Amino acid sequence: MLGQYTKLSQQQKLSPRQIQLMQLVQLPLTALEERIEQELESNPALEESSAPEQRDSDDFREAENDGSDTYEFDEYVQSYIEDDPGSYQNRLSGEEEVYRPEAVQQQSFFEFVERQLANLDLKTERERIIAEQLVGSLDDDGYLNRKLSAISDDLLLYNDLDVPRKELQRILVHIQQLDPPGVGARDLRECLLIQLNRKIEEEDYQNDAQLADFYLARRIIDEDFEAFSKKHYAKLIEKLEADEDEIRDALKEVLRLNPKPASGFAPRGGNPSQTIIPDFLIRNNDGVLELEMTQRRRPPLRVSRRYESLLEEYTAAAKAGKDKDAIVFIKDKLDSAKWFIEAIQQRQRTLEGVMRQIMRIQQDYFLTGDDKRLRPMILKDIAEPLGLDISTISRVVNSKYVQTEYGTYLLKKFFSEGMTNDEGEEVSTIQIKNVLREIIAAEDKRKPLNDSKLQAALKEKGYAIARRTVAKYREQLGLPVARLRKEL
Repeated sequence: MLGQYTKLSQQQKLSPRQIQLMQLVQLPLTALEERIEQELESNPALEESSAPEQRDSDDFREAENDGSDTYEFDEYVQSYIEDDPGSYQNRLSGEEEVYRPEAVQQQSFFEFVERQLANLDLKTERERIIAEQLVGSLDDDGYLNRKLSAISDDLLLYNDLDVPRKELQRILVHIQQLDPPGVGARDLRECLLIQLNRKIEEEDYQNDAQLADFYLARRIIDEDFEAFSKKHYAKLIEKLEADEDEIRDALKEVLRLNPKPASGFAPRGGNPSQTIIPDFLIRNNDGVLELEMTQRRRPPLRVSRRYESLLEEYTAAAKAGKDKDAIVFIKDKLDSAKWFIEAIQQRQRTLEGVMRQIMRIQQDYFLTGDDKRLRPMILKDIAEPLGLDISTISRVVNSKYVQTEYGTYLLKKFFSEGMTNDEGEEVSTIQIKNVLREIIAAEDKRKPLNDSKLQAALKEKGYAIARRTVAKYREQLGLPVARLRKEL
């Protein structure tokens, strides 16, 4: 049955100005500079304090009286009102934008490979089209993971070319001659073989002993790749009739090869690499930590005095029923400028407060640089003393860097959960991971420790954690299982 009823509920929505403040808090220093530049260009009521003083309204009236060519401010205001792409209201009316760091553009892997096609011995336009299709089918690691039959279908559909598998295979061999070595391989085995063959053919070795290592390495990859991948060294020694030292030297050469030919290049679309400029600098002055905020390399912002005086003039004119649109325009720009300056100042206070709270909790680390001195710390530990929302702290620590005498780090490095060790001390999970890394680094590589033995080794050092937690930490450190850490 349909009916009407009244329901009370609480909803929390961010105002446009709160959204703008959150956006500014999120920006690293380089992006903040660009944002300020955009605001200066779009809002004539905002200026830098060192900007030359512009003529006041009396100067404008004098210019009009002398009959010379004048700048018609009324026309400027009107045109700006009608077409203001940077309007304050327009910018704040949309959804909140997510910041993505700007950075220096790298050459993409695909651009690098495509430029080399001109050097291939391709005799016809047909072969060039096929080669371009093959290069376009490479993945971000430099591999050709698509089946040749699928590429043949694409050529028929989009280029009206009926290309048999044999012809595709022949041109793929040409692609595999390009740099970086290993490009165009269809799996890891083929990638390593391409690189080993290149070293042998181009005499990229120092002596006959290294050449022998290359030949044996090629046999290992070509004849028993499965035993190599599973580190069944005894099987390789028996099958290839080589001694342990020969297998070890050959495997060292394999480990020097690049399993991802496209590494070091920007992926498809030229995703850029990021240039880091720290927002904070921490100095250790004889045991006393000093915090310095990275300052803007430009004069401070201020509201245009000329616009303030113009507002007074137009307000007086409005009493006579004139220039109401101009008053709305000028007041909007002045309000926008004042709020933007206040938001920049609030951003600075927020960042400094967050960093000082982190310094207070992690003081022992900043004095020593010892990861074992990192205390367990979560976002709530910073948010509550400052009276800020956890989401605000998250925005700060996920995009800001601090420079210390031990290195430059993203702030989120200093956050981790904690546990209590056998001595009753609260320790950070970062400390446990570091101990785990040390245990694995010191293990006998002929008989590496499995997760159960790693758990026992950690317990001996006072860290009683579950085996599945050991496995999780090991994976987070990028360390493989025991079988894959085995060496001769």
